[in-house]
Amino acid sequence: MKNNEQHVATEIVIFGALGDLSRRKLLPALYQLDLAGLLHEDSHVVAAARNDVTSDEFVELVRESLSTFVKEGLDESVLERFVARLVYQKMDFKDVTSFEGLATTLDKGSDTRVFYFSTSPSIYGDICDGLNHAKLNTPDVRVVMEKPIGHCLESSKIINDQVSRYFEENQIYRIDHYLGKETVLNLLVLRFANSLFTNNWDRNHIDHVQITVAESVGIEGRWGFYDEAGQMRDMVQNHLLQILSLLAMEPPADLGADSIRDEKLKVLKALLPIDRHNVKEKTVRGQYTEGFLNGGPVPGYLQEEGANKDSNTETFVAIKAEIDNWRWTGVPFYLRTGKRMPAKHSEIVVHFKEQPHNIFKESYDDLPANKLTIRLQPDEGVELEVMNKIPGIASQLHIHENKLDLSFSETYEDMRVVDAYERLMLEVINGNQSWFVRRDEVEAAWVWADSIIDAWQSSNDRPKPYAAGSWGPVSSISLIARDDRQWVE
Repeated sequence: MKNNEQHVATEIVIFGALGDLSRRKLLPALYQLDLAGLLHEDSHVVAAARNDVTSDEFVELVRESLSTFVKEGLDESVLERFVARLVYQKMDFKDVTSFEGLATTLDKGSDTRVFYFSTSPSIYGDICDGLNHAKLNTPDVRVVMEKPIGHCLESSKIINDQVSRYFEENQIYRIDHYLGKETVLNLLVLRFANSLFTNNWDRNHIDHVQITVAESVGIEGRWGFYDEAGQMRDMVQNHLLQILSLLAMEPPADLGADSIRDEKLKVLKALLPIDRHNVKEKTVRGQYTEGFLNGGPVPGYLQEEGANKDSNTETFVAIKAEIDNWRWTGVPFYLRTGKRMPAKHSEIVVHFKEQPHNIFKESYDDLPANKLTIRLQPDEGVELEVMNKIPGIASQLHIHENKLDLSFSETYEDMRVVDAYERLMLEVINGNQSWFVRRDEVEAAWVWADSIIDAWQSSNDRPKPYAAGSWGPVSSISLIARDDRQWVE
């Protein structure tokens, strides 16, 4: 679908342009923006990496990546226009003099520039030093920082300090791609544009909330990174807490960046601490063992290539999180995420309270509570379970559970669901920080997560085993069953 909006000419520099993220997500996202008419005709993309390749070789690599990762197929005329925007720049990111060549490349381009750090966070500071050396840290520059921003509170502060030495907070875009997903953005619309939910979104009407982000994949060759991070740092500290904060926040004054982020921050600060005194009651950590998935055997975590056989790193986490404020006291938020689970499946399920009185005992001794399910992936959509009369002429009213299902693919069948990186890249170009994470949010999330990690480490307990292809350790069922509830699967 074409778009007639006019956008400013922008020079986009991707540091680490030959990496996996760039090839799978960033370059396809920019191609899609070009296809939709959302890149100014004078915008260019400078691909920076240390590899010794020619511009022609780089263009061929981009063609291959787009052919592989753009599912809808390529428009040849748009492809030619897009590759014409590309410039390859060989650089050593730890050598400040290397940035002088980048400055020369950008000298004739637009003053509006986006620097995307698609590298290890350990060299964000080196890149910023180089940009400063080449006088490229001008006030109209925007920098995009990929997660993880550190592996604990203190390391995140170091990284943020390195970047904020040269750039103001309003120039820094900390990306969490879950904030670009259609269904996550739709949370604000569901909550604040529909009185049905706005007026019933609190402890008086909601019994509990479940957030599940399940991955069927293992570590996919990322042993070195993943074993130092684990599922808590890789998924909970950022993705799940961002979803939680959008679900639970108070209505923002408007859709401005600080209005939204102020309210998310209040939720993160209101999370009840989980520490050495209550970690065993509030959390479960697991590690997958060998099992079967998609009809075939898969290795356990400790059997993956390059594995440390003594690793205590968790590949599964379940948490009972609680928010200590007027709206949510007494309402548990059950978080669950893991690798090598039966399917790639992410959803939010809001369980409303049961009716206090039942006049339909002929059909149900206990009326089931209404449930709102927000499917993040696959098959993005919204589903509401309600009670409905079964058609018929019988004298008794017989009722049954039915689902009101808003599937994005069916309801908007003539529109493709936009990838998160497409939206977020466009928001950076437009200078909108609403769907990016502010520094104080990152630090508040680390405070809560660090306390849990510290409690795990002090206990010296190994993660609970679970077979690949299952929904996690048995103890994760007990976590929620103790409250007389069960996971939705």
